[in-house]
Amino acid sequence: MNSITTTTARPVAGTRLRITSRGRRVLATVAALPAVVALGVGIVSGGGALASGDAGAPAGSFEKVTVLPGDSLWTIAQDVAPDRDPRDVIDDIVRLNALPSSVVDAGQSLAIPAAYAVQAAE
Repeated sequence: MNSITTTTARPVAGTRLRITSRGRRVLATVAALPAVVALGVGIVSGGGALASGDAGAPAGSFEKVTVLPGDSLWTIAQDVAPDRDPRDVIDDIVRLNALPSSVVDAGQSLAIPAAYAVQAAE
């Protein structure tokens, strides 16, 4: 029959990981890369947070109107500028007030361009 010989393995001395200065630079670069990418994306897309690129309206260039129950921008546009195309008036009101849409609520205060306010007074 065969004989089986058993040998005991010598304990392996623990090796210490040594990183060269070049390795440290590479490791630091790889670790910082996600932060740099996130910062770059934030800077590029952060410009969309501005409300408007237009300059603000000068003082005295608009009048205020309060939205009544049942009013819409269409009815307000027809009231303040009956001889103008309501779509143009609505566009001016939306831009002046920086509205996200053409939906208005009762009690809301809207700025009306002074040119239309003068027409409504006449």
